Amino acid sequence: TGEWMVELFAPWCPACRGLQPTWEDFAGWSEDLDIGIGQVDVTTSPGLSGRFMVTALPTIFHVKDAVFRQYSGARDKDSFISFVEDKKWTGVEPISSWKSPESLQMSLVSYFFKLSMVLRNVHTTLTEDYQMPYWVSYVAFAVATILLGGILGLILVCCIDCVYSPKRGNKLHHNVQQATRADKKDSDAEEEDDVEELDGSQDEEVQDLSQEEGDNSQDEGNSQNEASQNSQEEGSPDESENSQSENKSRRRRARKAD
Repeated sequence: TGEWMVELFAPWCPACRGLQPTWEDFAGWSEDLDIGIGQVDVTTSPGLSGRFMVTALPTIFHVKDAVFRQYSGARDKDSFISFVEDKKWTGVEPISSWKSPESLQMSLVSYFFKLSMVLRNVHTTLTEDYQMPYWVSYVAFAVATILLGGILGLILVCCIDCVYSPKRGNKLHHNVQQATRADKKDSDAEEEDDVEELDGSQDEEVQDLSQEEGDNSQDEGNSQNEASQNSQEEGSPDESENSQSENKSRRRRARKAD
């Protein structure tokens, strides 16, 4: 709360060491300007370095009512006093909400900065206190990274299986039912095709049989016609002979009557 001017520095930074006397003189005006003036060592507070996304040192922020503005003016006492007293900070654009130190994403970034500092301290301990070669430290970090990634992946898979296993089981059962229905439809279609083929073959056989019977009956009719023609041919000479004999007898009768 209130109004603050905050410097983020590191003891190993030459620019930070050069600004230190000026910042101490400016801090003496804290009561006169009615503001708070402070410093943050990023080596001991890496989380704050991550929250403010510090990429250069020293970095100075003006804070008022939880609104953060980065100071980019001259690095002398009079410029600092004028920036606060004349309210020049009103002309500086505030930090966007997604980069605000109080946002969730910047909180996550701060944890990554803390982790990096822990790893750096571990590396320093291995190489300086235990006198191990640098490659041993790098191999140890690589193995630890692989193992940690495998463990986290296994945990994630187990959580997903626990949460989504019923749905997946129902979906699998539904897929199996659809597959069985599709198989049944295919088998029914095949059976219908077989029945149609069988009916078609039976119809063809019946047609063949009827055609054969018709041919046989036609042959019989032809043979009967031939037989009747033959019988007529055979009976015609007899009839001619009878007619001749009748004519002769009639002639004889006429002569006797005369």
